[in-house]
Amino acid sequence: MHISGHPAADGPDEPDALLLLSFGGPEKEDDVIPFLENVTRGRGIPRERLRDVGEHYYALGGRSPLNDLNREMIAGIRSELESRGSGMPVYFGNRNWHPFVEDTVGTMARDGIRSAVVFATSAWGGYSGCRQYHEDISRARRAVVDAGLTPPRLRRLPQFHDHPLFIGAFARAVDEARARLGPATCADGADLVFTAHSVPLRADEEAGPPGFGGHLYSRQVRESAQLILDRSSFGADVGDSPVTAEVVWQSRSGPPSVPWLEPDICDHLRARVEQGNTRPVVLCPVGFLSDHVEVLWDLDTEARETAEELGVDLVRAATPGGTSDFAAMAVDLIGNLGGNLGGGRGGGRGEAADAQGLGCVPNFGRGVDGAPCVPGCCGS
Repeated sequence: MHISGHPAADGPDEPDALLLLSFGGPEKEDDVIPFLENVTRGRGIPRERLRDVGEHYYALGGRSPLNDLNREMIAGIRSELESRGSGMPVYFGNRNWHPFVEDTVGTMARDGIRSAVVFATSAWGGYSGCRQYHEDISRARRAVVDAGLTPPRLRRLPQFHDHPLFIGAFARAVDEARARLGPATCADGADLVFTAHSVPLRADEEAGPPGFGGHLYSRQVRESAQLILDRSSFGADVGDSPVTAEVVWQSRSGPPSVPWLEPDICDHLRARVEQGNTRPVVLCPVGFLSDHVEVLWDLDTEARETAEELGVDLVRAATPGGTSDFAAMAVDLIGNLGGNLGGGRGGGRGEAADAQGLGCVPNFGRGVDGAPCVPGCCGS
């Protein structure tokens, strides 16, 4: 099945700038609760629950590293642009904390930017991973119009869950993590486990355009995991005997009565041991671009402590956001959309998409000025 993208997404004008659009994170203790209030606004989350989650931030120094990691990502993208002879400016805006995207798009308008591409820091479909970023773009443009300015045309870059550079960066990180176990620990073998942010089952069921069958988010996560496994040393281990990637979930929130994607990573580790499996685990956080709080707390703290209690050796693979390959991928996506940027090294997109019925994925995520890639996508 092929779903065409928004007809205006391939307009003829070359972009004047790139906007990196992210989730946002607090950078000092006093910002933690106000930030969490922004994240959960309209969801009826009790303040006591916000204070509980806030303790994760306080335990990690009272701040989120996400803004700093995004600035590092931007520095890498700028370097890649310069290496290809482009001085394209790169702007930074957030959904939930400073710099807010409304303020950033206002700055772009005052700077005379007429047309920009938007790189959202999510590889995935679904509401929170894709549709909500279109809403951010639309809201920011309205705010600029309300301020009496002319907002730039904003074209969202497509999702990239199967991009060869994205897959390659994760596969190398998996092999580097596996090497840290050492030959003695790996003598009896090790297992590769992938983890991504859980979402409510209903949200996953609605992920994708009408007629697609839903579950775009979980399908993309599983496809990425399989591509990474196949490209890593774990794939080489199995030879001609294919092994299905093992995917689990993390960081769920909300009332227990609402079903989310499962199993949770910590529950999964316990279940493995109950079944007699104490082999070392290489944990790949496939659902995350950077080492922000969900990685540092839910994996490096809670999952690691669970593994230690169970007597299981566990190492985590690094996230790809700070790598040169990730920066090259972002610039390749700009070039594919019409930017005059030569020297791309990403090649074509992953071949597994067509085999799993996701051949329309290169169009997913694209849209102009906040319009989604496909009307009615992801429960809109």
